[in-house]
Amino acid sequence: MHGHQSPEEFLAGISGFLGIYYLLLATMNALMAFYLWQSGKSKALVRLGPNGTSLTTAQLCMAVAVLFTIVSPIAMSGNASLITFISMPEALRALANRLMGPTVYTVGTLGVLSLLFLLRKWVTKPAVAWTGLNLALVLMGVSMTDPNFALIVTKPDNVPIVGLVFLLGFFTWLAAHRAVRNDERTVRGEEPLEKLDREKVLVWPDLVYTELICMVVITAILLLWGIGLMAPLEEPASSVKTPNPSKAPWYFLGLQEMLVYYDPWMAGVVLPSLVIFGLMAIPFLDFNKKGSGYYTINERKFAYLTFQFGFLVLWVTLIVMGTFLRGPNWNFFGPYEHWDPHKVEALNNVDLSQYFWVGALGQGRPKAPEGSSMVVEMGYIAYREAPGIILLVLYLTAIPPALVVFSKFFQKMFIRMGFIRYMVMTNLLLMMGLLPLKMACRWLFNMKYFIAIPEFFLNL
Repeated sequence: MHGHQSPEEFLAGISGFLGIYYLLLATMNALMAFYLWQSGKSKALVRLGPNGTSLTTAQLCMAVAVLFTIVSPIAMSGNASLITFISMPEALRALANRLMGPTVYTVGTLGVLSLLFLLRKWVTKPAVAWTGLNLALVLMGVSMTDPNFALIVTKPDNVPIVGLVFLLGFFTWLAAHRAVRNDERTVRGEEPLEKLDREKVLVWPDLVYTELICMVVITAILLLWGIGLMAPLEEPASSVKTPNPSKAPWYFLGLQEMLVYYDPWMAGVVLPSLVIFGLMAIPFLDFNKKGSGYYTINERKFAYLTFQFGFLVLWVTLIVMGTFLRGPNWNFFGPYEHWDPHKVEALNNVDLSQYFWVGALGQGRPKAPEGSSMVVEMGYIAYREAPGIILLVLYLTAIPPALVVFSKFFQKMFIRMGFIRYMVMTNLLLMMGLLPLKMACRWLFNMKYFIAIPEFFLNL
């Protein structure tokens, strides 16, 4: 799948791209240095001597630009011995492949997002964000010298997804930056930033003129894209020969990942429908009148965290996982690991009812006698799956009142929302939580279904 190129041939083939890549990074930092110097926003970082000379942010950006300029010809040379100095060390690649798995990946992304939330005042500083962007781009550059990583990232289907990941990171940071600034202004008794910009503009020519410029720029970019990047066309579809892995379009990869843990009716119908229903229900469930029309986090922490968890952790990370880490046979591969189509992971997935009846009680699962009526058979099925049914009912009915009893936050929410709105909201949240709960049970216990009724193709 990865071809039969030697390391020297691979580096020679990618050297031109890497040289231009580092040259673009140098230009990006040089432009930032020029902007900081011209705007007067350059700040002193450290004092270099007793005479008061200081290293400024503009000088640091220019130093980084010079460094990338030096690295560019090294990368463009294609010399394996030189490129070794700007490559990801083999030990780190092996460690990343060994540690990377669905559990580490999901828990790690949740931990990173939690840390970013707690440190949002520091992370949203422009200097910190610019440093993080440079580090991410450098990580991308040093990783591109690995043929397995480069083949996945430079695949024509995946190139726009890489761009989307960076764009998503930028706009998420921008929204958090505005929210933090608004929260600081609120503490000082000032109006949000959005209320300061009350200037009204006409659709024509202001808006239409801007849209025309954007249209021309995007058209030019698409033309250059079409010339420089081959279209991801494959051989004609055949029912007897399917790609391995066979993947849905990127925007459906989250659903395809959910199919690993749920039946199609649940992953493809129920959960997406609940997402749509939940979005429709937000105006009726929301009782917080603050934060309307401007960015804020402190005034809407619960809504902010819920959205970030649902969108970034339960959707975006699944798309990234399905795009870059799911390989042949839908197995999980490390970022620097060869996609071996012969890799087979033998898993003995077990239903909850089997854990209960066979594992815990040491007896066979209840089964209706031969020739029993439909009613009797359904009774035995309900008896067999009683552990999962009881746990699911308790999960949806006992947790909401327990939150009211043991949490002051949910007590206040229950008083303000009322019984019906509170139960709808908490059950939507609990249904959303079923996905990571099911994923954790699969990873830790190889649990296949909480409730397994294959007689009626009804599994959960």
